Amino acid sequence: MQGYITHGRLQVAEQLESFINDQALPGTHVQPESFWKGAEALFAEFIPQNRALLEKREHLQRAIDDYHKAGNPAPGNEYTAFLKKIGYLVEQPTEVAAATTNVDPEIATMAGPQLVVPINNARYALNAVNARWGSLYDALYGTDVIGTEDGAEPGKAYNPARGAKVVEKAKAYLDTMIPLAKGSHANAVKYKIETGKLSVQLTDGDVTTLANTEQWQGYQGEIDAPTALLFAHNGLHFEIQIDPTHPIGESDSANVKDVLVEAALTTIMDCEDSVAAVDAEDKTLVYSNWLGLMKGSLRIEMTKGGKNIVRAMHSDRIYHPSKHATCEQKTSQNELVLSGRSLMFVRNVGHLMTNDAMLFDGEEVPEGIMDGLITSLIAKHDLLGNSEYKNSREGSVYIVKPKMHGPEEVAFSNVLFERIEGIIDVPRNTLKMGIMDEERRTSVNLQACIAEAQSRVVFINTGFLDRTGDEIHTSMLAGPFAEKATLKTMSWIKAYETANVAVGLRCGLSGKAQIGKGMWPIPDEMQNMMDAKIGHLKAGANTAWVPSPTAATLHALHYHDVNVFNVQKQLDENFNGLNDILTIPLLEDTSSLTRDGIKREIDNNVQGILGYVVRWVHQGVGCSKVPDINDVGLMEDRATLRISSQHIANWLEHGIVSVDQVKESLSRMAVLVDEQNASDAEYIPMTPDLENSIGFQAASDLIFKGKEQPSGYTEPLLHAKRREMKAKLAQ
Repeated sequence: MQGYITHGRLQVAEQLESFINDQALPGTHVQPESFWKGAEALFAEFIPQNRALLEKREHLQRAIDDYHKAGNPAPGNEYTAFLKKIGYLVEQPTEVAAATTNVDPEIATMAGPQLVVPINNARYALNAVNARWGSLYDALYGTDVIGTEDGAEPGKAYNPARGAKVVEKAKAYLDTMIPLAKGSHANAVKYKIETGKLSVQLTDGDVTTLANTEQWQGYQGEIDAPTALLFAHNGLHFEIQIDPTHPIGESDSANVKDVLVEAALTTIMDCEDSVAAVDAEDKTLVYSNWLGLMKGSLRIEMTKGGKNIVRAMHSDRIYHPSKHATCEQKTSQNELVLSGRSLMFVRNVGHLMTNDAMLFDGEEVPEGIMDGLITSLIAKHDLLGNSEYKNSREGSVYIVKPKMHGPEEVAFSNVLFERIEGIIDVPRNTLKMGIMDEERRTSVNLQACIAEAQSRVVFINTGFLDRTGDEIHTSMLAGPFAEKATLKTMSWIKAYETANVAVGLRCGLSGKAQIGKGMWPIPDEMQNMMDAKIGHLKAGANTAWVPSPTAATLHALHYHDVNVFNVQKQLDENFNGLNDILTIPLLEDTSSLTRDGIKREIDNNVQGILGYVVRWVHQGVGCSKVPDINDVGLMEDRATLRISSQHIANWLEHGIVSVDQVKESLSRMAVLVDEQNASDAEYIPMTPDLENSIGFQAASDLIFKGKEQPSGYTEPLLHAKRREMKAKLAQ
């Protein structure tokens, strides 16, 4: 049994209490007695409010269910009036102006890729924080962006034919990012610094320079033999790296060995959807890794290529500045210093879940309140300079709040942050807020949501999976929903994505906050990502999620192709789209469904649920590349389960499929998923004893109990089954 330490009405698991007292608090200038008294008062004030907000969610859902059961029309004026009457749709404030201050440029004035990683995986966390800079040569060589034609196939050994294609493509990018006054980078034979100016000698003997000489920002190495040349374009930096002794540089006419690209400007260290953390042991690991990141001490030892290596956070990048270097980046030693690390957000848990890592009056505390308090305390180490690596140079802490339903819940988080600031003794509005626009009640009230946090907001972001899961659950009784793939093409989702940007711009987020878009889910299909994801920039998003550091390096090229801030200036801020957003994406004609089509839809959903759930429950893996029904690897987290389980629950509700059909698919797909994971030595199969497979039963419950889950969330069932599995493994 877990032991607890009592602090008034608060009981704290021994493991977590020891971590906070011995590791998190020292160095923060916050005394333990003051912290624990503040924590007790915080839970006393906010637990009743948290409970009331969850009760309101259920009250609104019952009213909407009753509306649809009565056969009332949707959408239309009557439906909109009904939503206003019950308080689901509120009056939007007419004038909202984001007033957030002390925001780091990576968020406010720069545009670039964003990573989201499970914080309980130290290796992933370090890979992400170090993905601020990425090798363009490696990203091109190792992905399908470079084709295999003409002998350019990748293999275990280096392929010079493929390498030549990489160099050719990289230098074509240089021609677009830093064009020469004459000629091409492909024809460069020497980059030289003479009398404080950069010159480029070409194969024909001519000497040229950049078309825009101010793009050259500085260099590393000696002035007569630079090892790296730094450039700026569209607010991002990149290096041409020079080394005549390197195998690649030796074979290059200008001795260029690589192009290093500024890539993942920001990373969300996730405590939520990509993490399986269900008890004090799990939460202490989450908080410990966050502390390691804030103190710069997180490191891991690993074996790679037969060698033992230590992975730690990267240092800043230091250059000799050119006369064009931005003054704000220069130090008193006349050095130009750029961060070597991605700026970190931390994503807390939402309002729904509780966790037994702390008890209040003997009951589990809301996990989101606990996350807010502890992650903020830990972040104070960064604010006080308790690390050689600075995260926020502006003295801010960036917290993403997911799964908030409407402005009341944003207001709750805003006051919660204010109370936490008092407990850890930091100035008001130090804690900044990222608002995930992933719940229907937030989408239709987004302007009011931003208004409630207008002095903290630094981020709004859309997400297809959670947003669709909530769409289905909210309107479960309205009728059968369209096929999952079709949902992406319908008017409601397009209006939602467009309105998110328009409302953000109307509220003054440009230049102060990120307006983001969701994840590219297929890490092995980078050429498709390059073709598709540039659309996010053209839609006005100044950040978008990518699944890996390699993807961040490639996606960064989009921000050189498109100046997002110029796009934002040209967009229509008056777009509303409320009517389209409120259009429920139902099947237009159920007779169009064929037996084979229904089977494919159910099999696809079931296989996706099983493939993810079995790892979550059996192994505690919250985010991984999971093969889909066609063996295509997809990056998945809990949002995948929400949409798939709710979709099947909806079709069960309206008789599109039967319970027996779904059970048959579950049994058949369990065999397939086990086969797909046969090479994983740590995988715990579901077959042949499905009745006693905790993971299989979790997947079944997500579907057959999906209708009754709060807002269609998967966490309550997953947490219960993971705890059951941990207990079984401990026997």
